[in-house]
Amino acid sequence: MDSLVGKKIAILGGTGPQGTGLARRFAQAGLPVIIGGRSAERSAAAAKTLSDQVGAEVVGTDNRSAASQCDLALIAVPWEGHADLLTDLKPALAGKLVIDCVNPLGFDQKGAYALKVEEGSATEQAAAILTESTVVGAFHNISASLLGDPAVQSIACDVLVLGDQRWATDLVQELAETISGMRGVYGGRLRNAGQVEALTANLISINRRYKAHAGVQITDI
Repeated sequence: MDSLVGKKIAILGGTGPQGTGLARRFAQAGLPVIIGGRSAERSAAAAKTLSDQVGAEVVGTDNRSAASQCDLALIAVPWEGHADLLTDLKPALAGKLVIDCVNPLGFDQKGAYALKVEEGSATEQAAAILTESTVVGAFHNISASLLGDPAVQSIACDVLVLGDQRWATDLVQELAETISGMRGVYGGRLRNAGQVEALTANLISINRRYKAHAGVQITDI
């Protein structure tokens, strides 16, 4: 897979703010998008709403059907359901590029904090489960509020892309750059995904303090 042209993108666990926000941006860029969720009816309703707002066809169905129909999949399920979803969908995702944007975070009275993951990160857990897929980590540090706001035309943010295969990270960088204002930046191998996922806890703290929607921008490249 060396181009996004004609490739269907499934966003699994895609009925939440992050998933629908990314679906909005990819559909605006002219990419074929499938929203997957636990409920086919809820996914179809979310897809219809986006289709009406964006003026491009977005399809909604259950996670398994979305995984089977897509060329590449983006995982946007809450951390608590991450391992179960991937285990269930392993056969449907075999041979495909899978992008993991899940952040293992906890919340208490002090705010957000990174959770310890046995495999090192959500992305590495995905790679450990999806042994017949190519896994890349990306889109961890993007504001769901900005993604989902129709009034926001451009999002000035870099997307750190992590993976072990150059063709895959190059393609995901290209995918990031279909969103106006974004830039895909190679951030290292899968083993470096943990600190990128954990950085989201810092961004949440920044955004709460400054009432902002801060992201990441890399200088000097």
